[in-house]
Amino acid sequence: MTLRERATRTRSLPPLGGDAPGLLLAAAGVTAAIAVHAAVPAVPKLTAAVVLGMAAAHLPGLRPVVRGVARPGLSTAGKRLMRLGIVLLGLKLSLDDVLGLGWATVAMVLAVVAATFAGTLWLGRRLGLPGDQPLLVATGYSICGASAIGAVSQAAGSEEEDVAASVALVTLCGTLAIAVLPLLQQPFGLGDVEFGRWVGASVHDVGQVVATAQTGGAGALREAVLVKLMRVVLLAPLVAGMAVAVRRRARRGGEAVAGAGLVGEAVVGTGVVGTGAVGTESVSEGPSRNPVKIGSRPPIVPLFVAGFLAMIVLRTTGVLPERALTLAGDAQELLLAAALFGLGSAVHLPSMVRTGGRLALLGLGSWVVVAGVSYAGVLVTT
Repeated sequence: MTLRERATRTRSLPPLGGDAPGLLLAAAGVTAAIAVHAAVPAVPKLTAAVVLGMAAAHLPGLRPVVRGVARPGLSTAGKRLMRLGIVLLGLKLSLDDVLGLGWATVAMVLAVVAATFAGTLWLGRRLGLPGDQPLLVATGYSICGASAIGAVSQAAGSEEEDVAASVALVTLCGTLAIAVLPLLQQPFGLGDVEFGRWVGASVHDVGQVVATAQTGGAGALREAVLVKLMRVVLLAPLVAGMAVAVRRRARRGGEAVAGAGLVGEAVVGTGVVGTGAVGTESVSEGPSRNPVKIGSRPPIVPLFVAGFLAMIVLRTTGVLPERALTLAGDAQELLLAAALFGLGSAVHLPSMVRTGGRLALLGLGSWVVVAGVSYAGVLVTT
């Protein structure tokens, strides 16, 4: 083969593009997150994945790759892999376990979720946070952290920047709870069972709940996980409510305003939603306004939420062996880690600085709400 023929053949080869570079980078990020967790067990894999994604987006050597050739694959990780992880999350739930908590505890969990969601949403609006950030932070605090944020953002069509900032805040506060809440058990006069239920009702991510509650012993851990999984069950109706809001707005047509309007549609029927994702830096200019295409109607129950519910039913039947559940749990954690790395890589810190103080204040206020309401609920129901 002549030199000219080789040059012609090289030019004819398709460049490495599409999702492959970003997915490979996400896989490398997950590997690094696992290594961080192995070296420092107190740092959860999902927390490490978010931080590493943010670091990759700002390191001089990686920044052009993250914003360029790897962006499509990282966006795919943050969306599609997140959906798969949420589906597998359903295998952690059993209807028998949830019903075994008793109606008083179920009512307490419902009250905690409602108060946290409404209070965080109200405060986020008052603080003037952009886009869907109030909605997403409210969802993460009230239900199950990053998983809930990912699920609701899919139904709401939230921008990557809003999702990434919300995930970072909720993950940080949930991680701090691992150190703070055990110190409050004795001063608050909580026994092991009460402490476990408090942790399950107030801490965001399942892994963070386990890490926090295990300090109170096996009884505290069991109660914490059951209460936490009861909160996870509420993810499905919340996502369905978001989908209904988007569907109604799409039917009427017109323009949609991201964030506060979406929640007004879902909760009190005021009627506007945010639907599109734009560049990761454009959110710094304020909430986006993207048109909703008339006739574009998302399903009332998104497919990944239906899969989530189907996995709950499958787990309840008891047909899956323990080994299969363990493998599914490992796969779910890896998928969510890859998704969170992708979301972390969408964070643009200079943009976050502009709203960082307000976002931190929202996180602190929401933390006080969820911890206070859940503490009161535990005292009343035990």
